[in-house]
Amino acid sequence: MKEDKQLLVLTHLSQLLDFVSGIGGFIVPLILWLTKKDEIYGMDFHGKAILNFRISMFIYILICIPLILLLGLGILGLIILGFLYLILPITNAIKASNGEAPHYPLSIQFIK
Repeated sequence: MKEDKQLLVLTHLSQLLDFVSGIGGFIVPLILWLTKKDEIYGMDFHGKAILNFRISMFIYILICIPLILLLGLGILGLIILGFLYLILPITNAIKASNGEAPHYPLSIQFIK
């Protein structure tokens, strides 16, 4: 296995493709993880962290949608989730470039 911090950084930053394409932020990290998890040191761990974060955020968004009818709480939830969608991939890309483990708070561990 070889070490490739740049690819790990790009994997985290590829989540931001959602702001451009809608679903690319899930598809691209998934493809990178599936194709490189056995070749790149740390890719398996980083890829699982990203996918767990993405699946968790999707569930939280689904929960927020009906909450919009309840005094607009869903709107506040969507704003907070949007902020997390933007900030956490960037901070974890910086961690990956420094050789640190990623941390995505509120992630449910679907893939172990």
